[in-house]
Amino acid sequence: MFALFAAPKALRRRGFAIQSETHLLRLPRASDYQAWRQLRIQSRAFLQPWEPLWNVDDMRARAFRRRIDRLNRDFDEGTSIQLFIFLKETDTLVGGITIGLIRRGVAQMCTLGYWMGEPYAGKGHMFAALQIVIPYIFQELSLHRIEAACIPSNRRSASLLQKAGFTKEGHLQKYLRINGQWQDHHLYALLKDDHRAKRN
Repeated sequence: MFALFAAPKALRRRGFAIQSETHLLRLPRASDYQAWRQLRIQSRAFLQPWEPLWNVDDMRARAFRRRIDRLNRDFDEGTSIQLFIFLKETDTLVGGITIGLIRRGVAQMCTLGYWMGEPYAGKGHMFAALQIVIPYIFQELSLHRIEAACIPSNRRSASLLQKAGFTKEGHLQKYLRINGQWQDHHLYALLKDDHRAKRN
């Protein structure tokens, strides 16, 4: 269903990717800037209600390179893995997904965040990405719990999480500052044992 590629630890980041027959998820590169910028600008009105306010400077090449440096450090430190989602057949960037806030010790958990470009939304691409990411988190990262939060009015995101096996666990008041306002979120979670049971 999916393939994993990870070089020896010292070179682990180079060429890192997880994939299925139809989708490739890999770390962003500086060469992705134009495709990323075009897709984000094209999708701005579609994405803005669900994201922090955009800063004009964030769309510039220099800021994108700084972002690449930061996410590479996070990857090396094992705290976060930010991935771009590509259609394998055309090598088209369609969105992104982040395995964030990776916690070890007694927690063994992470938080998922994701975005999809407007032209590709509602076509199953994010669900396909989750089908790659979730097994990677449980099998390769050996985590126990995945959390994701969405604004209550974001029915598309809630439906996606439920379809992927997540269970709604609660209501988080003023959880994140989204689109300029502190927004309530619904908390969803998926446990490794529950995911294994549903697959068997």
